[in-house]
Amino acid sequence: MRPFSHADATKLHEAMSGLPSAGPDLLVALDLDGTTIRHDTSLSPRVAEAVHAHLQAGTHIVIATGRGIDATMIVAEQLVLPNGMAVCANGAITLSREVGVVEPGIFPGARLIDYTTFNPAGEIETIMTYVPEALLAVEPARGPRRLSAPFPRGELVGNSVILPPDQLAGDDATRLTVRAPTLSAEELQDRIDGLGLDGVEYAVGWTAWLDISPFGVSKATALEKLRQEYGMPTSNVLAVGDGDNDIEMLGWAGTGISMGEADDRVHAAADARTASVTDDGLAIVLERLL
Repeated sequence: MRPFSHADATKLHEAMSGLPSAGPDLLVALDLDGTTIRHDTSLSPRVAEAVHAHLQAGTHIVIATGRGIDATMIVAEQLVLPNGMAVCANGAITLSREVGVVEPGIFPGARLIDYTTFNPAGEIETIMTYVPEALLAVEPARGPRRLSAPFPRGELVGNSVILPPDQLAGDDATRLTVRAPTLSAEELQDRIDGLGLDGVEYAVGWTAWLDISPFGVSKATALEKLRQEYGMPTSNVLAVGDGDNDIEMLGWAGTGISMGEADDRVHAAADARTASVTDDGLAIVLERLL
C-alpha cells in the first residue's frame, strides 16, 4: 500500500467537486469493515464525528456491508446511529434500523424491508469436494445461521447452530460464507476461481473469507432501489469502500471512493482513492462535504 499523496488528495478533491454539500440532497453509502471501522473492529473518534456531523446536517447515510443483520446492528450501535437504512449480506438484505422494533427471528431494532434468497446446495457440494478444509455458514433472512463447524473465535456474532454439511442448504439462504483459516486470501481466491461457480455472485475478503450471494445481487442493486425511493439523482450519491464486494457499488455511485488499503481492482472501479482506514480515510472524504 502506497501512502496517501498530494496527487491523491488533488484527484479526490476533483472527483468530489460535483457532489452537494452535507444535507438532504446527499446520499452516502458506507462499507463497514476496512472503511468505517478498522479491521480490529475499533472505531476512530474522528470518523464517528464526521459521520454524525453529516447526520445532523440531514445527509442520508446508508450502511452497505457484507455483514449479516446481527453483525451490522452491533456496529450501528457502536456508531450510535439513529434510525436509518442498511444494506446487508452484500445486497441480499435491506433493513431499517428502528429503535423499539421487535420482529421474530431478527435482531432487536431491525425491520426487514427487502431480501433475496437462493439455495446454495450445489455450491456447498462443490466447495466441500474441492476445499474440504473450509468452514461453511449459511445465513437465512430470519433465524440462526447454520454452520458446518465453529468459526475462529470472535468472527461471528449472533445465534448459530452446527449441522452436517448436507443439512446446511435451504431456499431461505441470503448468503453462503466460506472460511478457510489455513489458507491466505490469495490461495482461497485461486482455489475458488477454478471451480466455475456459475449462477451466483462471490467475493473474497481481505482474509480467507468468501461470501457467495444470489446471482445478480450486490450492494449496488440494493442501493439502487433505495436511491429510487429517495428520488435522488445518481450524481448526488457517494460510495466509499475497500473490498472486492464494493466494486459494483463504487462503479454505480455518482462518485466512488476507494480506501487506501484496497487492491488495484477496487481502485480501478473508483473515481479516486483516500487514505487508509488506519489514517482515517473515510473522515477525510466526509469532512470535505461539511
